[in-house]
Amino acid sequence: MKKLMLGNEAFARGLYEAGCRIASSYPGTPSTEITEEVAKYDEVYAEWAPNEKVAMEVALGASIAGARSFCAMKHVGLNVAADPLYTAGYTGVTAGMVIAVADDPGMHSSQNEQDSRHHAIASKVMMIEPSDSAECKEFAKAAFDLSEKFDTPVIVRMSTRVAHSQSAVELCEREEKELIPYTKNAQKFVMMPGNAIRRHPEVEQRLVDIREYAETSPLNRVEYNDTKIGVIAAGISYQYAREALGNKASYLKLGIVNPLPVEIIKDFCSKCETVYVIEQLDDIIETHCKKIGLNVHGKDTFSLLGEISQSIVREKILGETAEFAEFPESVPVRPPVMCAGCPHRGLFYCLSKLGVTVSGDIGCYTLGATAPLCAMDTTICMGASISGLHGFNKARGAESEKKSVAVIGDSTFMHSGMTGLVNIAYNASNTTVIILDNSITGMTGHQQNPTTGKNLKGDPAAAVNLEELCKAIGIKSVRVVDPYHMAETEAVIKEELAKDEPSVIISRRPCALLKYVKHNPPLRCDHDKCVGCKQCLKIGCPAISVHDKKMTIDHTQCVGCGICTEMCKLGAIVK
Repeated sequence: MKKLMLGNEAFARGLYEAGCRIASSYPGTPSTEITEEVAKYDEVYAEWAPNEKVAMEVALGASIAGARSFCAMKHVGLNVAADPLYTAGYTGVTAGMVIAVADDPGMHSSQNEQDSRHHAIASKVMMIEPSDSAECKEFAKAAFDLSEKFDTPVIVRMSTRVAHSQSAVELCEREEKELIPYTKNAQKFVMMPGNAIRRHPEVEQRLVDIREYAETSPLNRVEYNDTKIGVIAAGISYQYAREALGNKASYLKLGIVNPLPVEIIKDFCSKCETVYVIEQLDDIIETHCKKIGLNVHGKDTFSLLGEISQSIVREKILGETAEFAEFPESVPVRPPVMCAGCPHRGLFYCLSKLGVTVSGDIGCYTLGATAPLCAMDTTICMGASISGLHGFNKARGAESEKKSVAVIGDSTFMHSGMTGLVNIAYNASNTTVIILDNSITGMTGHQQNPTTGKNLKGDPAAAVNLEELCKAIGIKSVRVVDPYHMAETEAVIKEELAKDEPSVIISRRPCALLKYVKHNPPLRCDHDKCVGCKQCLKIGCPAISVHDKKMTIDHTQCVGCGICTEMCKLGAIVK
C-alpha cells in the first residue's frame, strides 16, 4: 500500500516500522510533526520534553536500557543537546538511537542558518540525509540498523523542504524489537576520564569502519547519464539538480554525509569532465573533495547563503534562465503579524508606550519587534531574554533596571528560562521579567508543555504552577495580569519597574487560536463617530484597516478582544 506523506510523517512511519519504543523531543519547526505523528502509534511511547538536552538524554537512557529510541529537534535545538550528543558519541549505544535534526536553509522560521553537519563531524557521529518522503521512511529504518551495527547514535539530517513536502511512501508492517537485556558496563557508559580515554580510539576506529561501509552502501548511489557534467549532492539539493539538469548530467547522490566516502567520489569524478558539488549552506562535501585531491566546483558557483533551487542550478550550470513575472513595485509587502486577538498585542503596546528596553526571546511573541509596535530590542536564543537582560543591567546599572524588561513565553521559560531567573535571584539584579503565558507552545503549532496540564497525547499531566515556581526560585514579587486589560497591565509594569528587587509579571491569557477559547462577538466601527485619527492602528491588529478614511473592522477576523476600544477615545469602536 502506498500513501502520500509529508517527509516528517514518513519519518515517523519509519520509526514505527523499525520497532522504535521511546520517542522524546522538543517541538521546533521544521521537525515538530515527526514526534506528533509517531505519538499516534500506540506501540511507541512519545513525549514532549522541556528542552532538547533532556530529550536526547531520555533517548540515550532508553537506548542503554535496550530499547530502540528517538529524539527530534531543529538545528538550533541541536546546540542545546550538544552536551549529551558529544559524549554519546563516546559511549555508543545498546539498542539503536536515532536523532532527527531539521535544518532551515533560508531561515523560514529560525534565528540563524547553521549547518548541522558540523555537529556530526565534531561529535564524530554518523549522519545520513534523505531527499524525499520515501527515503525519510527508509532512512529512519536504516538509521536504527546502522546505529546498532556501528555502536553509535545516528543523526538523520532533514531540511525544511524535505520535512514539509509530500511524495508517495510504501507502508510496511512494524517489526517488533525485543528489549536487549541490560548488562552493567561502567567502562562503556561511565564517562569519567579514565574510561573516556579508552573509548576515544574506538570512536576513531568506528569512523574508519563507517567510511569503508559508505564506499559500497546502498544509501550512496551513482547515476550515469551524460558525463560532461557530474553532480555530487545530498538531500534536497539532489532533487533540485535532478529536476534542473535531467539526463544532461550524471549524479553521485550521497545518503551518508558523515563520514564521507573517498573511493566512490574519486571514481565518479574520474569519469566526469566537470564536477559540481551542490550543497545548501556550508562547503562540507566540497572541502572533503578538495582534501582528497579532487578538482570540483562548489561555492565558487553556488552561494553559502540561503536555499538553492532548480532555477539556480539551471542558471549556474547550464546558463539557462526561466521567464518569470515581476510584481509591480506598488504591491505592498506583507510581513508576518500577530493574529487578531493575540494576547501579546496589548502587552507589547504597553511596553512600546512606556519606551522601555525589551530583551526578547524565541516564540510567536517575537513579532512584537515588528511595526507598528516595535517593542523589542534583542532576540538571541531560547532563554536569553532573562540572562541577557541580567547582564545588560549589571553593565548599565540601576538606571537601566528601572527602564528594561525581559519577555519570555511559558514554554520557552520551561525550556531554558528558569536558570536565567535563578541567576537573577542569586546574583541580585533588580530585573523585571514578564512571562507571556498563553497556555500553549504557540509558534510551532500548539504543542503542550509542562505548564499546560496535558502531555503530548492530550492526557492529564502535572502542571507547573508558574507563580509558585518563581517564588521558589527566590522572586518575592510575582504579579499576574490580563493583557486584554491594557490600563491595568501598564500600571503593574510601572509598579514592578519601580521596585528595588527582582520581580516577575505573568501576562496570562490563552492563545486566541486555541479551540476551547470562547470569543466575544466581533466589534465594528461606528463611522458617524470615527474621525479617521488612526489611533487604533497603533496596535497593529490585522482585523483593522482604513476604507474611505474611516476605520473598518473585518468581522471574519475580529474576536472581540476589545483592546482597540481602549485606543479609541471617541467611542467609535462598539459591539
